[in-house]
Amino acid sequence: MIVELSLRAVDLQNVAGFGMTSAGTADPYAVVTHIATAPGETPKVIGKTEVVENTTSPSWAKTFVFDYDLGTPCRLAVSVFHKRSDGGSESMGAAMFDVGKTLGARGSTKAKKVKGGTLFATIRQSQGEGTFTFKFRGESLKNVEGIFRKSDPFYEIFRNVDNAGGDTWELQFRSEVVKDNLNPEWDTQTVELSRLCGGDLDLPIRIKVFDYERSGDHVPMGMIETTVNKLVEAHDEDNRNITLVKEGDEVGEMIVELAEVALPSDRDAELPAPASAVAYEQKPSFVDYINGGCKLSVTVAIDYTGSNGNPMEPGTLHYLDPSGFNDYQKAISAIVGILSEYDDDQKFPTYGFGAKYDGEVDHCFQCGPEPEPEGVAGVLDAYRSVFSSGLIMSKPTDFTQVIDMAVARSQAMQDQAEQNGKQAYAILLIISDGAVADADATMEALERAVDAPLSIVIVGVGEEDFSDMKFLDDAPEKFGRDMVQFVEFNKYSENSSALTSHTLHEIPEQLVSYFQGRGSGPLPPVEVEEEEIVVESEEEEEIDLSLNVDEEEIVVSGGGFNVYDAFVP
Repeated sequence: MIVELSLRAVDLQNVAGFGMTSAGTADPYAVVTHIATAPGETPKVIGKTEVVENTTSPSWAKTFVFDYDLGTPCRLAVSVFHKRSDGGSESMGAAMFDVGKTLGARGSTKAKKVKGGTLFATIRQSQGEGTFTFKFRGESLKNVEGIFRKSDPFYEIFRNVDNAGGDTWELQFRSEVVKDNLNPEWDTQTVELSRLCGGDLDLPIRIKVFDYERSGDHVPMGMIETTVNKLVEAHDEDNRNITLVKEGDEVGEMIVELAEVALPSDRDAELPAPASAVAYEQKPSFVDYINGGCKLSVTVAIDYTGSNGNPMEPGTLHYLDPSGFNDYQKAISAIVGILSEYDDDQKFPTYGFGAKYDGEVDHCFQCGPEPEPEGVAGVLDAYRSVFSSGLIMSKPTDFTQVIDMAVARSQAMQDQAEQNGKQAYAILLIISDGAVADADATMEALERAVDAPLSIVIVGVGEEDFSDMKFLDDAPEKFGRDMVQFVEFNKYSENSSALTSHTLHEIPEQLVSYFQGRGSGPLPPVEVEEEEIVVESEEEEEIDLSLNVDEEEIVVSGGGFNVYDAFVP
């Protein structure tokens, strides 16, 4: 999903000369850095705001548009500097913002204390600016493959970005490869304008054609520099050919077969649109619903059947190893940890199934003494406490009762929300070591859940063959709604971020489709007064980040790593 970050600050420390005349008041600007949160990532400066002169309470106009995946931890460091008259910069403070927690906060705004002042970050759905649908083909491309073979062309589109390091060209789109063809015809594509050109139809973009090489050392075949508007104009004219150039020489043509801009209906009146632009109603997004105050709640259901093995024996799935998490604990920590960012009360009802109490198998029992454990730590405590409760691990594996329970909870929650003019949606996380005993009964339970504001995530742990769970793939076609996702834990057991990203990536669309299917759009964004926002303590000491700031470029010179691994206690 495409989101937009805006920044402002209040009462920053005046490092330009405290107590002097207005001429000695700071001229602040902010630098936003994406912090590396996963192994293999590197920190990256996203960009900087404009300089707001002569104030210690700036409200920056520059915003930052970027991709955000619900299941992937994303942290941004915001560093504020005073721009000195000699061209140098002086620090005014810094703070770290977690994108998920900021989105989930009231008003989608977080505030952090920085050197006596306060820094505010707000994240909204990017209102970019529509879509660009295009289709290109090449004609008489110059072969770079040699005498006996033809090139395998593909193209990439780069956007001109004015960031902290000056003007750069950043990759925004890559086409498919057309094998062995100097007159390739590529597929029709649709790209968000916010991604392609930041909504500016006259922003320079570059289209570069390459010959594909398996080694990754793709050979340039030619380039054009243009804009979205120029591509639309070319499509509307008789001559749709644009000449590719390489090192000053003409090396073929790009033919614009299709170039259409679709603008949001509320924008076409304020922006001169190209001749073939059409208006459209922008589809609401997950972020729109969250911004509007939609309450998310998470319920956890854990498999205590005998197939998990004796929990007292090392190597079994429920063995509580003092040196680290088992797979159940890892799944709880990672997935509930991410979803907790959107759950305002931090209460997570936790249930078990498949254990025998007083001689009878129970397929929906409360874990732990509290009906709603608090936070991830509370869920983990509730999970562990069951093993000292006198249970006997039994069989079969049966999800139906916990699904019915989750349906009832979600419907009651939504009914209460509607009475207060609000919205609510629930997520059921089921963690199990094997396929269900009765697929038909499970499908019937899912059918009963179709009309509930509910998504169901099932995580399979252990070495079982989960092929019998493929019947879940038929649920969307049978019920007309995609609401269930099954993931094998072992495929992502080495990377908590990969697990959460794959597990949760369908939930935003499921939430949107549920409300849209009932004609319920997002509520207006929740607005909060400044005094209502809780200002969190200064985090500057926790930010291990050094920036090399000069007139020409801002780069990360040290630190910038905050690796998140939910699999580690």
